[in-house]
Amino acid sequence: MAGRAAVPEVIWSRPERTGRGPRPAYSRADIAAAAVRIADAEGLDAVTMRRVAGELGCGTMSLYNYVPRKEDLYELMMDAVSGEHELWEPSGDWRADMIRVAHQTRALMHRHTWLPRLMSPVYGFSPNALRYLEHCLACLDPFEGPYGTKMELVAMVNGVVTTYVGNEIATAERTRSLPWSEEQENAARIAYLGRQVASGAYPRLAASFAEDAGPIDLEGVFERALTRVLDGFA
Repeated sequence: MAGRAAVPEVIWSRPERTGRGPRPAYSRADIAAAAVRIADAEGLDAVTMRRVAGELGCGTMSLYNYVPRKEDLYELMMDAVSGEHELWEPSGDWRADMIRVAHQTRALMHRHTWLPRLMSPVYGFSPNALRYLEHCLACLDPFEGPYGTKMELVAMVNGVVTTYVGNEIATAERTRSLPWSEEQENAARIAYLGRQVASGAYPRLAASFAEDAGPIDLEGVFERALTRVLDGFA
């Protein structure tokens, strides 16, 4: 927009509304809530300044007085959902607490399926995100190591959760777009895969399926992924 400062700005370092005039009609929490409602219902791509302004009942240009950039809007959204994290008194068992953090983050991402797309250190320093990070570090007080290592641990746990949930969400969205049922899709793919493995061209895959031909325990995979990350730091 014309007149926007050509220097880096952080929305949290600015007052809720720039400029003089009457008391603001909307808070940042109001704006974030409206954007989150749109994203939850229609996806992140549906979140535009025009749509959020319409949700609030104000003009698009008026919204820019509160949120100068769309990136700032994303920061407000990330902060709003970060506030949904439960912050408990650490148990003293850092592994158990970090597993609990991971499960809570996974549930949060399933409530807001657009969230994995915005997982970035750029949006990681809002007030609620900082409280979440401080909580994670408190859970890691019993862990013997420098804070740099603790920050890496938190980042790796979040990375596992984001990747895993991202795949879950993508799979679910693809399934909803199929012109046939998920069962039909899986049956066709399993039949094809069985023929390929039986051809003798993939002996290691054949041995793998012979060893365990049952359905994949996705919850077990998630738990093992977390455990292996934590084992690497223990």
